[in-house]
Amino acid sequence: MLRSSRYLCALALFALPVTASAAPRQVPYWASIRAKIVNMRKGPAPAYPIAWVYKRQQLPLKVLRLKEGWRLVQDQDGEQGWILAQFLSPDRSAVVTGQGMTEMHAEAGGAGKMLWQVEPGVVGKLGPCGAGWCRFDVGAGHVGFVAQSRLWGAGEP
Repeated sequence: MLRSSRYLCALALFALPVTASAAPRQVPYWASIRAKIVNMRKGPAPAYPIAWVYKRQQLPLKVLRLKEGWRLVQDQDGEQGWILAQFLSPDRSAVVTGQGMTEMHAEAGGAGKMLWQVEPGVVGKLGPCGAGWCRFDVGAGHVGFVAQSRLWGAGEP
């Protein structure tokens, strides 16, 4: 009787569905920083030295590799290192790049009213992109469309 109960318990464990979060993501993919302060390390463990300290929530990062709860990431400057997965969010974000200000328009395509000028380094939530323009939300009611070519974190990783 005890043997058959163990067999049924083992069989029940194998029959449980696997959640989507348990499935590994295909790399590379985009992620953003979830925490206010995050350490990027030179290797995938707390014993490795800290290479960089990030202090910008929503900063986009490109995830290049997965290893036991750690993610090898690359930032907009090409720096690579390891961050604990719990400090990353799947929410898409982008950072304005290039020289000088870029325009944020009311409509995609640049034909709509110019709402604001956005300087390089500004980080915001990334919305849908199409025809070379992305919806970009920098907070405080500042939402519009920015040329995709000026956003790091938009497009395919």
